Amino acid sequence: MNKNAGTIDRAVRIVAGLAILSLYFVAEPAYRWWALLGLVPLLTGLLGWCPAYTLLGIRTCETGLK
Repeated sequence: MNKNAGTIDRAVRIVAGLAILSLYFVAEPAYRWWALLGLVPLLTGLLGWCPAYTLLGIRTCETGLK
């Protein structure tokens, strides 16, 4: 599993994931479980790997080649 998400991309994913997860505390009880979808961007940001990027051939991190 090679990293395919760059630093800025990872930071945005982590912030977005935490923001979505925080909706758990303000949403009505019937809709709280939707906030758990925030785990997806949070985990992909923490891991630095996005399965959708792999399927689409996208890479936002530097390869080390210049």
